[in-house]
Amino acid sequence: MASVTQITEGLKGLGLAQPEAMPASLPEYNVYDVMRNYITDELHRITKKDKSIIFSALDTTNVLEKGDFIMPVPRLRLEKGTDLKEKATEWAQEFNKGEFLSQVVANGTFLQFYFNKNLLFPVVIKDVLKRGKDYGYLPLAEGKKVIVEFSSPNIAKPFHAGHLRSTIIGGFLANLYETAGWDVTRINYLGDWGKQFGLLAVGFEKYGSEEALVADPINHLFEVYVKVNKDIETEGENSATNEAARAYFKRMEDGDEAALAIWKRFREYSIEKYIDTYARLNIKYDVYSGESQVSQEAMKKVIDQFNEKGLIHEDRGAKLIDLTKFNKKLGKCLVQKSDGTSLYLTRDVGEAIKRKELYKFDKMIYVIAAQQDLHTAQFFEILKQMDYPWAKDLLHVNFGMVQGMSTRKGTVVFLDKILEETKEKMHEVMKKNEAKYAQIEDPEKVADLIGLSSVIMQDHSAKRINNYEFNWNRMLSFEGDTGPYLQYAHSRLCSMQRKSDITEEEMLNAEFNLLVEPCAENLVRTIAKWPEVIKRALTNHEPSTIATYLFDLSHIVSSCYDILWVHGQERDVATARLALYMAARQVLNNGLRLLGITPVERM
Repeated sequence: MASVTQITEGLKGLGLAQPEAMPASLPEYNVYDVMRNYITDELHRITKKDKSIIFSALDTTNVLEKGDFIMPVPRLRLEKGTDLKEKATEWAQEFNKGEFLSQVVANGTFLQFYFNKNLLFPVVIKDVLKRGKDYGYLPLAEGKKVIVEFSSPNIAKPFHAGHLRSTIIGGFLANLYETAGWDVTRINYLGDWGKQFGLLAVGFEKYGSEEALVADPINHLFEVYVKVNKDIETEGENSATNEAARAYFKRMEDGDEAALAIWKRFREYSIEKYIDTYARLNIKYDVYSGESQVSQEAMKKVIDQFNEKGLIHEDRGAKLIDLTKFNKKLGKCLVQKSDGTSLYLTRDVGEAIKRKELYKFDKMIYVIAAQQDLHTAQFFEILKQMDYPWAKDLLHVNFGMVQGMSTRKGTVVFLDKILEETKEKMHEVMKKNEAKYAQIEDPEKVADLIGLSSVIMQDHSAKRINNYEFNWNRMLSFEGDTGPYLQYAHSRLCSMQRKSDITEEEMLNAEFNLLVEPCAENLVRTIAKWPEVIKRALTNHEPSTIATYLFDLSHIVSSCYDILWVHGQERDVATARLALYMAARQVLNNGLRLLGITPVERM
């Protein structure tokens, strides 16, 4: 972790000291907290209100025109009958802005606070350039452990769009929590158990090929799965094939070594293939777990605990839990079939208990589609009713469906096919500019990275709970709010640095008072906000919070190009401007990486 004394040193260089720090603030990591502390002190002097009330009443704004902080005066809990508008005006006039703020404006019952650009330019730009990839890191939860379970595809079924969303959102959340100091364990909980493996084993005997299995396990197992399911459709539900599959899975549940040996091979080959595919998405798992890893013993223990807590009732040999007593919406759920075989819900409970024992987590996040809202709520409620105090530390981050996703090559959409198709399309676009294309060292790799950014940013551009239409044309556009647009913004800033002979040392010692243009002020105010954006995303678990910020940042950078020239300017002016642009490039780079995107330097 880079040195974090830069903000204090920057203030010292301006003859200022850090204001007294509130307990919830991190002024060495976040210039917004420096300002929060200053405003809190000054408002406390004027109003005599409790500092903690003032501190928590300060909100960041959505648009620069409204200031950097805004405070609704009613949040300070004034006496009844107080004229709030009058109070706002009175406080704004009495407020000592010092060197920290440029304006304090009363707007109705709101106070708007504008940061002083003469403080932001030297303090923020130097902080970003010095801390580099660590700019935005906040030690909010050092020493705390979080598990993020995401992706979790079913072996032998296509890695469909829902798993793609879980993968992208989960990867982002794992990165986000690391940026806030959490110790993150990434778990892929595979659908690797159940009757479908009986079906697969029976199907593989009829239709399988060793060669095809080794070459492309996921596609081949899916082909086998489709064929054996067609047999069952033709033969009817009580078919010999279906019975053979049931019997095979029973052998697996009973620990039959021959049956398990085939299943293990299917699982291992599939995981090998998944590792390659995930690597393209910048995702690496600490653990490949799965339903199969929950032992029969653990399941029996869970059923025993259900009985001890008086949760179970039997119906024709099957075991159920009636959750309507605790929450009418949760209904009744089956936890063991009449033939004694386990269910998904029971395995989830057993796995959660095992994870708490093994990892001693402070929080566990499940990134699962909204269609599973009921299942997840039932599972959390059961753990609560089993009197596990840590049930409150479980969080379901849900998401909507992807609609209209298909490739030119068929209707089943495997993740690697989506990635190949986006890569091909980006490569076609890149080839159109022959001069730039000739300068790219590895065009295939760059096309892949831009293609990935297009898939990821289309997913992250709206609230995760919304369904969205997978739109090839919009996704691959270099205009508007897309992944390629952000990649282009980043590569253009890299190009600016390549064409300049200004050193980093010169940028750190730039004459920032030469940055007088309003667009320069807008840019530095937006750069300063990055740690706040991370804090907001930690609260709402929305990738779109980060995406929206990166698009805003890129739009402001773009608006500066016609005004803040670097090339052909006096060296001191060029140096100050380049330092500002390079701070923007660093934040854009950090934001893209947080979303799981590798930024490109040429395209």
